[in-house]
Amino acid sequence: MSQKDIGNKIPIYKLKAGKEVEDYYDEWTIENKYDKDMVDWKYSGPQETVTLFKKHNSKKEIKILDAGCGTGLVGVELKKNGYLNLDGADFSQKMLDLVPKNIYENLFKIDLNQKVNIADDTYEGITCVGTFTFGHVNPPALDEMIRICKNESLICFTINIGIYEEYGFDKKIKELEDNNSWKIIEFIKSDYIASKGVNAWLVLAQVTK
Repeated sequence: MSQKDIGNKIPIYKLKAGKEVEDYYDEWTIENKYDKDMVDWKYSGPQETVTLFKKHNSKKEIKILDAGCGTGLVGVELKKNGYLNLDGADFSQKMLDLVPKNIYENLFKIDLNQKVNIADDTYEGITCVGTFTFGHVNPPALDEMIRICKNESLICFTINIGIYEEYGFDKKIKELEDNNSWKIIEFIKSDYIASKGVNAWLVLAQVTK
């Protein structure tokens, strides 16, 4: 499905990048419309991602970064499943302002398309849901995720199927495998936003640097 076609179903996918996208998200938070839309759209990405992460990790005390956390939908699912040591990061402060209390230990306003101000080997797991999509975060962000993760950490993320090859995620994933930076444990199709006909690849990788 092209960016134009999918943008008719989900308008934010028509936007290109940067300030334009941030402004849209800021407006989307008014009267908590974002969370209401996710319920109406039957957005399953957070639940599917946490289910997959939990399948491969039984240590609930590990330090996890929810990258592109938005209003905390993935964090809520992680908490439900017993994960307690969570940080969240997003580029929209107004989205971060809507995160429920007591979900994350720390919240950071960061742009995942830039080098992030987080030390090497900080985390033991990363979730990233809904950010690898039209006009949002690009493949080099995966390099940063590996950098800030300890060896053997799990990175669980979604990629909108519509951008997988167009944005070069297929090449980046293979490059990271070829470089022995990570190994892909699972690569499956997610329902994601089935009500809108929008699917994603759901990927779980283990850092092997």
